[in-house]
Amino acid sequence: MTDILQQQRINNMLNQRAHDLLLGHSFASQQIGFIHTLDFNDGKPIKKRTLLEVEATAQQKRQQKSSSHQKLQVQASKKLHTVIESVIVKRLEDMDAVIKDTIGIEDNVCAILDILATRAASVGRLEPLINDLSWLASDLVTLVNLPFYRNKRSKTTSVKVDTPALALRYVGLNNLQLVVPTFAVRHWMPYSTEPFPLLKRRLKDNTMSCAIAAQMLAQLNGVNPMHAFTLGMLLNVGQIALVRLYLKVFDQVWQRKVLRVREEGDKNLHTALLELKPDPLFLTTLLSEKSLVVSAKVIETMAFKYLPLNSAMQQLVNGVEKGDTLLPLAEVVRKARCYSQYLNLKEHQLIEDDELQSWFSYYQFTKKELDTLKTGSFTNLALQID
Repeated sequence: MTDILQQQRINNMLNQRAHDLLLGHSFASQQIGFIHTLDFNDGKPIKKRTLLEVEATAQQKRQQKSSSHQKLQVQASKKLHTVIESVIVKRLEDMDAVIKDTIGIEDNVCAILDILATRAASVGRLEPLINDLSWLASDLVTLVNLPFYRNKRSKTTSVKVDTPALALRYVGLNNLQLVVPTFAVRHWMPYSTEPFPLLKRRLKDNTMSCAIAAQMLAQLNGVNPMHAFTLGMLLNVGQIALVRLYLKVFDQVWQRKVLRVREEGDKNLHTALLELKPDPLFLTTLLSEKSLVVSAKVIETMAFKYLPLNSAMQQLVNGVEKGDTLLPLAEVVRKARCYSQYLNLKEHQLIEDDELQSWFSYYQFTKKELDTLKTGSFTNLALQID
C-alpha cells in the first residue's frame, strides 16, 4: 500500500472514530476493539458452583429464551431503522423545512451574518434585525454583563447594561463577527440528545474548536479570518440537523409501531419494541456519511450574498478535479476540522502517535501551523475589548 493510500485509510478511520466519540467514550472504544482491563480477572480460576441438573435445564431454557428475545429485538430494530432511514432521506429533500423546522434558522440570522461580512456593516443596520431575535438580544445583554466583560470595558464604572441597543455598542462590530455565529449555532443545538447525554456538549465543543482553529489558520495563510471562523462554525450544522432529525423521527416511527403492534396483540414483539432505544451505530454512520453534505446544502439554502462560503463547501464535500487545488478558505477549514477532531480524540486517549503523524501529513500541516495551533485556546472567544 502506498503512503498516500495508507494516509487516506487512516484519515477515514480517524474521522469515523471522531464521530463515534460524539456518542460516548465507551461506544468509540468498543468500535475500535478496546477491552477495559477491569473486565479481566486476576488469572485465577473463577469459582463456579455445581448446578443441579434441574437448574441447568432451567438455565438453558432461559438462555434460549433470551437469545430468541434478542433476535426479535435485532429484527425489530432493523425494520424500524429501514423506515427511519427512508423518512430522513425524504425530509432532507425539503431543505427549507430542514432549516426552519428542524434546525430553527431564522432569516434574520442569515441577514446579520451577511451584513457583518461587508465593509458597510454598522450597528445601526444590525440593531433592528437583532431586536427581532429575542434570544440573540438577550444573549448579547447577558454577555456584556458578565463580570469579565464589565471589568474590561470600563475602568471606572460597572454599570449594568439592560438594552440590546447599548449591548451592541459595547460589543462592537469586530466582536460581533465572532459572537453572532457562535450564539446562533449554540441556539440551534438540540435541546436534549438523550440517550446520548454528552452529545450536545461535544457537538458544541467540536464546533467551537473548529471555528477557532480556522480563524488561527486563516491569519497565517492570508485568508479572511471572519470568513474562516464563520464557515468553521457552520461546518457542523449538518450534524445538528441530522441529530435533531434522527431523534425526532425515531420517536415518531417507534411510537406508531408500538401502537400498531399493541393493537395487533403481538406481546413478544411489543416487549421487544419497548426496550429499543436510538441506535448509536446507525447515528454515527449517518453523521459520518451525510453531515458534510447536509451542511453544504444548508449553507447554500441560507443564500448568503456577501459570505463566499458555497464554493469552499462544495470542495470540502466533493474534493477537486485532478490538477486543481483547493481554495484557500476550503484548505484552512479542512485542516481546522481535522485539528478539532484531533483535540477531542487526544483528550480521550483514542489516537496513537503514529496515527497522528500520518493524519497531519495527509492534511499537509506545516510546522508553523501546528506550533501556532498548540498555543491556542479552543474553548473561549478571543474578544477584543476596548
